[in-house]
Amino acid sequence: MMPWSEIPAAWTIPAVAVLGLIVGSFLNVVIHRLPRMMQREWEQEARAILEQPEAPESPRFDLWWPRSQCPHCGRGIRARENIPVFSFLLLRARCPGCGGRISWQYPLVELLTAALFAATVWHLGAGAAGLAALVFTGMLIAAAGVDARTTLLPDQLTLPLLWLGLVANLFGLFTDLESAVIGAVAGYLTLWTVYHGFRLLTGKEGMGFGDFKLLAALGAWLGWQALPLILLLASLVGAVVGIALILLLGRDRNVPIPFGPYLAAAGWLALIGGDTLIAAYLPP
Repeated sequence: MMPWSEIPAAWTIPAVAVLGLIVGSFLNVVIHRLPRMMQREWEQEARAILEQPEAPESPRFDLWWPRSQCPHCGRGIRARENIPVFSFLLLRARCPGCGGRISWQYPLVELLTAALFAATVWHLGAGAAGLAALVFTGMLIAAAGVDARTTLLPDQLTLPLLWLGLVANLFGLFTDLESAVIGAVAGYLTLWTVYHGFRLLTGKEGMGFGDFKLLAALGAWLGWQALPLILLLASLVGAVVGIALILLLGRDRNVPIPFGPYLAAAGWLALIGGDTLIAAYLPP
């Protein structure tokens, strides 16, 4: 926690929360569209490898185009219907064209982003570290959202996050560069070792390669010292949620549970309160 003298001005936190709502709206687009963009790319690569004819050129589809539209009827969403949270409430979670339901994901991601942005600046201030941490937070939300929906952690998110962490710590924003580099290497190798050990013992794959890269990115941002805390928090919460899903909702235990959201949540907690929590288990 910052000294009282460095707490942001009264208007800063509400302004950052509003920024979080806007960014959260864009993160919803990333969560929804990035897996579809990846699917298109994989299909093109598969055709090239199999030497199949190229598919007919499809309309442009990326994070910016086409405009957002109702997934049920294809009706374009107007600007006044795309105001974070408020439009969802005013429309009563229904498309004004066809009456189809609007997913609760949209306001929840927007509110989560606003809350985490505000908490980040409250703890770290509005300087270089605070602004870098906002980028860190937004990318973690996007990665967690994609993984929760698809059990995929895209390289388009994890690898830039890793490099941005190293660049941030080139200037010592969160840890020294040596700790960041060791953290990136140790983060990747830790889960890589767990993955191969589990596969040798059981013949099954316990996690995806994206988890290795996400933990490497967290190590690059927070240093190797934070890795035990991140793994402990992520594993505990993941185990509790997994057991609850099996016992209370009857989920098939063979259905994979994405680990990325728990890693992301643990990484953010380590960013905000890591020094206090690390001091509790790592003597000075």
